[in-house]
Amino acid sequence: MSKTIKFTKMHGAGNDYIYVDTSLYGIDNPEAAAVKWSDRHKGIGSDGLVLIDKSPIPEADFSMRIFNADGSEAMMCGNASRCIGKYLHDKGLTDLTEIRLLTLSGIKTLSLHLRVDGTTESVTVDMLAPTLTCRSQLATTDGTMTDGEVEAGDRTFRGTFVSMGNPHFVIFTDNIDDIDIARYGAILEHHPLFPERCNIEFAEVEDNGNIRTRVWERGSGITMACGTGACATAVAAALTGRSPRHCTIVMDGGELDIRWDETDGHVYKTGPAEFVFDGETEYT
Repeated sequence: MSKTIKFTKMHGAGNDYIYVDTSLYGIDNPEAAAVKWSDRHKGIGSDGLVLIDKSPIPEADFSMRIFNADGSEAMMCGNASRCIGKYLHDKGLTDLTEIRLLTLSGIKTLSLHLRVDGTTESVTVDMLAPTLTCRSQLATTDGTMTDGEVEAGDRTFRGTFVSMGNPHFVIFTDNIDDIDIARYGAILEHHPLFPERCNIEFAEVEDNGNIRTRVWERGSGITMACGTGACATAVAAALTGRSPRHCTIVMDGGELDIRWDETDGHVYKTGPAEFVFDGETEYT
């Protein structure tokens, strides 16, 4: 028996997801729903599905689960978390401007920046500290890689591994437009070096110090932006001396401000969050 589900489509720097308040609408099979609804020709069209609910633990205010367009569940999404902050505040579900969000990679604090009219203009997310050693996500002897070599098809890339709760491999290049992102991103996502698959970032440091970045997102393919990917890119740039710890990441969908704080070691990400439209769909 089918039922009608109300949803909201939102995007953060072009990284678009379908948002459902599961305190109102239960989604028994979110993996299948994510695949069906994310289809850009036969469905709503998105990079995935995000489920919002009240937190089951007192340390957080709300919780999120996120499913990629292929149905796989992600640990975290920085762009989606910013959108959740706007969703919760601007739809009147909370009057908090500091929201503790429970994710599979820990509790993230969302700091909302409001316009004069009280709506949310942008959100800063405390993404916590990056992990540079993770044997479960990187199959090297010590679980680390900084500016190391990886073969993909007919090319060898040099990259740096950074985990933001989810795995990222950041490759710096002199000309990002020369790289076939779809081809090499797909190969590297499934490379044996990454037991849990991997998000792949191709980055170029521009003359003004900004870092142009394109992303092959694990489970979704090429996306307009990736919040955790922007954070990983900034960390990798600082680690390899290509950039200071505070920089602007320029993605296909827009710019994100990233600061890797020297005091607490956390990465802080600030960027926009926008409503696209509200809608209804049938769910069986």
